[in-house]
Amino acid sequence: MGFNRIVLFALLLVAALLIYLLLWPVPISPAAWTPAAAPALRGDYEKNSRLANVQRLSLGAGFAPEDVAIDLQNRIYAGLDDGRIMRLQADGTRPEVFANTQGRPLGMKFDSNGNLILADANKGLLSIPRDGSITVLSTQADGVAFHCTNDLDIAADGMIYFTDASSKFHLSNYRADIIEHQPNGRLLVYEPATKTTRVVLRDLHFANGVAISPDQTFVLVCETERYRLHRVWLNGPKQGQSDIFIDNLPGFPDGLSSNGKDKFWLALVTQRDATFDKLLPHPFLRKIVYRLPAFLQPASKRYSFVLGSIRMAA
Repeated sequence: MGFNRIVLFALLLVAALLIYLLLWPVPISPAAWTPAAAPALRGDYEKNSRLANVQRLSLGAGFAPEDVAIDLQNRIYAGLDDGRIMRLQADGTRPEVFANTQGRPLGMKFDSNGNLILADANKGLLSIPRDGSITVLSTQADGVAFHCTNDLDIAADGMIYFTDASSKFHLSNYRADIIEHQPNGRLLVYEPATKTTRVVLRDLHFANGVAISPDQTFVLVCETERYRLHRVWLNGPKQGQSDIFIDNLPGFPDGLSSNGKDKFWLALVTQRDATFDKLLPHPFLRKIVYRLPAFLQPASKRYSFVLGSIRMAA
């Protein structure tokens, strides 16, 4: 009798687990997408040691600096995951707290007036003058609130182009957005003169890095979940139109910047995961994956890239 009870209990436990994995409500609504085969890590993508001699600058106690900005005195700024923005001297020494957003600082750049313009994942688009005080510039567009303000760049005319990676999920739950794989992201622009924000490009799958071309003719934006970069034309005969600048990257595009002359620098935060790519055409399976403990879900690998592109024109 005892053995039968154990068997019954085991069967009930298995049944409960199956019901949970198959039917338990989840906050994601996955969409099917079939990616192209990932390019082989050869040629331009081949592993090399060109960054082997980089110097690591200490920000003191703290974690996960996302972006870097440099002021007119060549001092270096970076934000940490506890909300602090740290400042180093031009020689990379003496870290000190410049400001604290009480959020999650991500992309940052100084404007022509010396204000640090900041994309804070939790607080929105912010402006921080030299005294470290904080002004909120924008938290929504078209009535849709930002949930993950991500990166930015500033045009020569002062317009601030920035991304909201997801209008549905906060950065703390970015895995949900990746597994859902819906176009929850937007590229936006803030106009300081009118203090208004409008949408430049919508329906992006985790809108991320932003960079304006040196000649001010277009802006690039990373679409992380689809392994590509979009180009939106700001001037010229194609003004307002968009196209694909780079497609089918071997990893997840993240940070993006211009050297101001002839090259864009792109960071791929990790390489693509073959298992995850195989799951993308199957929304129902991705719901099951979301219900699994995090340690059983596909995980990013500690393998990053820095790519340089010189494709500046159409």
